[in-house]
Amino acid sequence: MRSDVADRSGIPAAALSNHELSRELASLHRTRHDTFVHGSDSALANHDQRSRELELEYLRRFPERDPDPRRLRPVG
Repeated sequence: MRSDVADRSGIPAAALSNHELSRELASLHRTRHDTFVHGSDSALANHDQRSRELELEYLRRFPERDPDPRRLRPVG
């Protein structure tokens, strides 16, 4: 049986393959609104923590992202 921490947090982001990491991020982003509006405080805190973990791992692996120019805003 998995530990309580593993049950709440899932597989550590660093242990996921690139494909699994992308899939987990997509799932979290799809469920964000529902968790925000209807989730308990602990569910939202867990969602925030897991999102941050996965996003930081993605940025670590892919620091040279290619931003869409339509998504850029002027600085200042």
